[in-house]
Amino acid sequence: MDRQQQPGPKRSDAQRNRERILEVALAELTRAPDVPLSAIARKAGVGQGTFYRNFPSREALTLEIYRHEMTQVARSAAELLATRAPDAALRAWMDRLAEFALAKSGLADAIHKALNTTGGEKPPPAELQDAAEVLLRACEEAGTIREGVTPDDFILAITGLFTIEPDERWKERSTRLLDLIMDGLRTGAPTP
Repeated sequence: MDRQQQPGPKRSDAQRNRERILEVALAELTRAPDVPLSAIARKAGVGQGTFYRNFPSREALTLEIYRHEMTQVARSAAELLATRAPDAALRAWMDRLAEFALAKSGLADAIHKALNTTGGEKPPPAELQDAAEVLLRACEEAGTIREGVTPDDFILAITGLFTIEPDERWKERSTRLLDLIMDGLRTGAPTP
């Protein structure tokens, strides 16, 4: 059997390796932006060659973590809508956004360095805006939020998440902020 007929398992193994590297790198770089890449590879259980095939530089890894996390948060909107009422799905999704904001806060220095080194730009929040659109429209159709709230309105309202200090009060403060935003979205909703 030639190699072209056997790529299936290798592709899934390669994808699992990539996901594991991203998971470990997020935790490690959030904790210490200067952590050696070799330590990330070791904790992820992959060799140096596998690591560098996926992420040829610290900058490439950092920017991919940011993109990956943003994509995961965006995809979770549909999952939440499938299992919860629209307003409950929106509020749970807001908590996922808060977790993303906390991770981004921990990675802020690493992201800034990566962008300066590569001359690149942060990925646009289009996926998050699309997910917000789906959730907002579902809530509007259910009558649980006021009509006419746009994804831009929503994103502007939650940007305060990205300014909360990642200290011991972070969870309490983010929950309070998101509850206030949710209350504001419900004000004027057709269904009380």
